[in-house]
Amino acid sequence: MQHRQLRDLTVSALGLGCMGMSEFYGQSDDTENLATLTRALDLGVTFLDTADMYGVGRNEELLGRFFRESGRRDDVVLATKFGNVRGQNGERLGISGRPEYVHQACDASLRRLGVDHIDLYYQHRVDPNTPIEDTVGAMSELVQQGKVRYLGLSEASAETLRRANAVHPITALQTEYSLWTRDPEDGILQTCRDLGVGFVPYSPLGRGFLTGQINSPDDFAPDDFRRMNPRFQGENFQKNLDLVREVQDIAHEKGCSASQLALAWVLAQGQDLVPIPGTRRVKYLEENLGALDVHLSADDLARIDAAFPRGAASGERYPDMSSVNR
Repeated sequence: MQHRQLRDLTVSALGLGCMGMSEFYGQSDDTENLATLTRALDLGVTFLDTADMYGVGRNEELLGRFFRESGRRDDVVLATKFGNVRGQNGERLGISGRPEYVHQACDASLRRLGVDHIDLYYQHRVDPNTPIEDTVGAMSELVQQGKVRYLGLSEASAETLRRANAVHPITALQTEYSLWTRDPEDGILQTCRDLGVGFVPYSPLGRGFLTGQINSPDDFAPDDFRRMNPRFQGENFQKNLDLVREVQDIAHEKGCSASQLALAWVLAQGQDLVPIPGTRRVKYLEENLGALDVHLSADDLARIDAAFPRGAASGERYPDMSSVNR
């Protein structure tokens, strides 16, 4: 397994996003989820990503069960997130970065995970009603208490990142980044590099669209949230599908899958990027890790860029974009 640095934190070059094991992409099976987690660690993946809002705590509980049954907590760099507040029935209650909530959320995550510390603790979304200095100040107290090792932000603007980093070193910024979501190229990536902050692209496979496995909105389960995502609806779906076909053609010539090509493209954007493709199936986990063996030349990258140029994807990436890039 190749490794990369997120500031001072060493992790596998590809991590594993665990969100889909508990919510958003239809029903899942915990036996299969646990098998995928086991296989990931066996193959050298050390970086697992969850959040307290995934499954309203169930995803953290799943990882807690995995650590308890496998005894492999020490093999993992564990990342989780707080800030998206949900009720017991899953209803969205808003975003909170209030200092007292930071402490409450961390303690709750530690209980669900069954661990004594979190390796990388992110603010999931920036609270517009709480100064980032106050939130990160509270997060730094968690470091002092030994509950957290490193701090991160998710979907924060360049300005917010600079202000946060002035309070306490930010180890990583997590933001959506892929062939069809290249917003971080508008200053975010450069700011990370200026500050020495690692970058963690989530949804590097475009929520599965870049795998080439999705051909119709009917491929989604009734409770799959992609049915409500603008990029998967109406004319946007077909326009985006045409772009993916171009990626598939290039992948075929390279002797790899479309998903491997898409991940290799993200990996090629810099050694300070650590993508976290999510899956709950061993088959797709193994396929994703094959991207580490795909070499893209300068000509390959130029051809991919021409086939899937920046800004080519149709539709917003969320139905409501108000909570991102704050």
